[in-house]
Amino acid sequence: MDQIKIGKFIASCRKEQGMTQAALAEKLGISDQAVSKWESGKSMPDLDKISELCGYLGIDVNELLSGEKLTMEQYKEHAERNLIETLSSSSFTLKEKIEFYKKKWLKEHIAFMVMLAVIIVAMLVAGVIMKNSVIIAIAVVLFPVFHAIRYNSMMIYVERSVYDARGNQQ
Repeated sequence: MDQIKIGKFIASCRKEQGMTQAALAEKLGISDQAVSKWESGKSMPDLDKISELCGYLGIDVNELLSGEKLTMEQYKEHAERNLIETLSSSSFTLKEKIEFYKKKWLKEHIAFMVMLAVIIVAMLVAGVIMKNSVIIAIAVVLFPVFHAIRYNSMMIYVERSVYDARGNQQ
C-alpha cells in the first residue's frame, strides 16, 4: 500500500465532500493533525476509524487502501492485492493466517464439494436401489478419496498463501 497515494486520495475525497480537515477530524473525534498526517502520507488511519472514515468520504475500504476509485472490474483484483498486503504486514499469528486461508478456500470451493457429495450420495442410492454392491463399494471408496484430494488441495493453497517460495512466512 502506498501511504502517499492513499493520503492524496483521502484529501481528494474529503474535498469532493466539501469538508475541511477540521470538519472531518471533528466528525471522527480526532485531531486536525491526525487528518493532516494521513493526507501527507506520514501515517495511516487507525483500524477502528477506517470504516467510519470511508462512510464520510463516500468510498469503501478497498478503494481507500487502493488509493483510488475502482471500477467493478478492478474491484476484485485490488481487493485480493490489498488483502494480501494487509495480511503480510499484519500481526496475525501463523495459526490465524492458516485458518483464514482455509476458510477462504472452502468458501471458494463449496459448490464443487457439494456437487461431489451429491454424486456420491446418488451413487449410493443407485447402488441400493439396483442392489448392486459394486456401485455401493465404489461410492464408499470415493468418499475418503475425494475428501483426501479436497484436503490436500486446500492445504497446498494455504501453504502457498501463507509462505513464500523460500518457505518464509509472508
